[in-house]
Amino acid sequence: MKKRTFILLFALCSLLSAMSCSFPRVIVLKDPLTPEEHLNLGVTYEQQGDFDNAIQQYNLAAKNLPRAHLYLGNAHFQKKEWKEAEGFYRKAIEVEPDNADAHNNLAWLYYTRKKNLDQAERLAQKALELNPAKADVYRDTLDKIRRLKEAHP
Repeated sequence: MKKRTFILLFALCSLLSAMSCSFPRVIVLKDPLTPEEHLNLGVTYEQQGDFDNAIQQYNLAAKNLPRAHLYLGNAHFQKKEWKEAEGFYRKAIEVEPDNADAHNNLAWLYYTRKKNLDQAERLAQKALELNPAKADVYRDTLDKIRRLKEAHP
């Protein structure tokens, strides 16, 4: 917006306010942010512990960016909203079956909740197969699940 237009708009708003008139509504027809920018903004909110705003941004990103479902799962996990986290991890796997992190994070959720441990083990194993480059992370999840299964047969 050019400076002159902004000044005119500001003057109009000031005049309407002085006359006790309501402000004109501004309607944004096109989102100025790309899905990637919404995702990055969500990450920033999440790093600050502002999970509600992170979720809002991830939802906007998820409209056109499948990997945003993983981030939605992570934010809900941080809020201990287990059912929502599980749903978003499952959606992440559905829309991106080769997303190793989605498999691992769902496995970790099951491990954390001490439920569906057989499925958790399969998910962690699948993560290992999908992305051997992160074997140390996925192997840690898998090992913890197996130890928990041994302790609680």
